[in-house]
Amino acid sequence: MGATLKDATAIAGIGQTPFAKRLPESEKTLACRAILAALDDAGIAPSEVDAFASYTMEETDEVEVAKAIGAGDVTFFSKVGYGGGGSCATVAHLAAAIATGQASVGVAWRSRKRGSGPRPWTNTRVQLPTPAQWTRPYGLLRPADEIGMLARRYMHEYGATRDHFFNVALACRNRANQNPAAMMYERPLTREMYMTARWISEPLCLFDNCLETDGALACVVVSAQRARDCRRRPVYVHSTAQGLPAQHHGMVNYWNDDPLTGPAWTAARRLWKSADFGPQDVDVAQIYDAFTPLIPLSLEGYGFCARGEGAAFTEGGALEIGGRLPLNTGGGGLSEAYVHGFNLITEGVRQLRGTGTAQVPGAATCLVTAGEGVPTSALLLRN
Repeated sequence: MGATLKDATAIAGIGQTPFAKRLPESEKTLACRAILAALDDAGIAPSEVDAFASYTMEETDEVEVAKAIGAGDVTFFSKVGYGGGGSCATVAHLAAAIATGQASVGVAWRSRKRGSGPRPWTNTRVQLPTPAQWTRPYGLLRPADEIGMLARRYMHEYGATRDHFFNVALACRNRANQNPAAMMYERPLTREMYMTARWISEPLCLFDNCLETDGALACVVVSAQRARDCRRRPVYVHSTAQGLPAQHHGMVNYWNDDPLTGPAWTAARRLWKSADFGPQDVDVAQIYDAFTPLIPLSLEGYGFCARGEGAAFTEGGALEIGGRLPLNTGGGGLSEAYVHGFNLITEGVRQLRGTGTAQVPGAATCLVTAGEGVPTSALLLRN
């Protein structure tokens, strides 16, 4: 997305359902509740919605959602692939549509029953996609196995340790302990708990893996001009990017010259090129954390430190409030909820409104990223 989109649109409303391991409502009901909450937050009637964006993995489609919430004529709709890699791109697509006059009120959402529902990779009736044909027959059955292999390589090449991964898990858990909406609210994490936890896919233990969550979230995107008249303080979409590097191979990056140089690097180049500020000017970050090793890899990809320095960056409370880069201030996917990263977008909005449960004082700029390891996307937000 080029400079013509810079600050042209804003997120005017956010909404979510409760998060839990098991919720009784259907994904459609959860989606509609989150969307209606976001519209109410913005002070916009459902009948004004004329654009939708969601994930290809979203099983609640815009036709049913539009009818259920009472939307009017819809003039733009899109879906973004690659699971968690699509989160920020949903907002980017709406921003592009609104900035170019294709629509005026856009809704992005993700509704998921991952806590009580099936795992995508357990369906043996569906032919494996091409990347999986080269991994799953050899024991890399789950995303945790694939990221576990990348993590082991990262540890070998750059000296990262489990203590560095613990720094990530602890920062996210500490923020969730301050967030009443988080699944891990008032459930502290200690180093002993982390180091003695069961393996999920070595070197990843239980606390290196994101939660399994039922829930839904949504946000409303409008023009910058209109946002100034909405109920809440506007949060401007300053820069957006998607990233699919050359010869990419999902999750494991087998064919890249450096498997540890993932899609974040490609997205980052575009993101910063279109921005008026750089990594050193980011006040708070919401970085996709399906697995703890994705944080140091993303810190490097988005330019907060040099190649191989992401693990060391986490030391000394750097990711905590008051540290070098306060991170995932609602708890993230590791400790608030895992809904394919959409809660990172809504938490970024709260931080820039000044309403976070673990508020970074004076936060004016926020980086939000989607899943590293798959074709990804990112947002720079400002107030």
